[in-house]
Amino acid sequence: MRIAFLVAPEGVEQVELTDPWQAVKDAGHEPVLVSTQDGEIQAFNHLDKADTFPVDEVVGQAAPGSFDALVLPGGVANPDFLRMDDKAVAFVRDFFEQGRPVAAICHAPWTLVEADVVRGRVLTSWPSLQTDIRNAGGTWVDQQVQVCDHGANKLVTSRKPDDLKAFCETFLEVFTKSAA
Repeated sequence: MRIAFLVAPEGVEQVELTDPWQAVKDAGHEPVLVSTQDGEIQAFNHLDKADTFPVDEVVGQAAPGSFDALVLPGGVANPDFLRMDDKAVAFVRDFFEQGRPVAAICHAPWTLVEADVVRGRVLTSWPSLQTDIRNAGGTWVDQQVQVCDHGANKLVTSRKPDDLKAFCETFLEVFTKSAA
């Protein structure tokens, strides 16, 4: 499978990018770093700058149809930047419209709210997003991992870095079944 990882030029929580990325690679799939700008993205460990990573494709030129699934890592600033970029929001919405599976962790559901794809869905996130999710028509639950199939695609969500192991195992299982 070819799996897009959509991140802003800065602000992604590094472990929420690197752990799922490595899980995808370890499973024999191809992770692709997609961002709103070419070059490198700056990851963070909470509020401190961490490593940089090279961008593989720019969101305005990347076709959602060329990917089997989408992963949205968190970090507070990352989804806030993404939800202000029309092309990034359209990229995310296209995965839902095409019925392709999506996984989002921590603050990443902010981008889903902006894409207007949480209505009627059940998801989890960092607790501070629960009001935003409810206001957008979704149902928020406090679960380590939540899989929702109340829509055209499967949506896997998780709360925080402590949930990464379960998040990675679950989204890989869901992605693999969806690709079959």
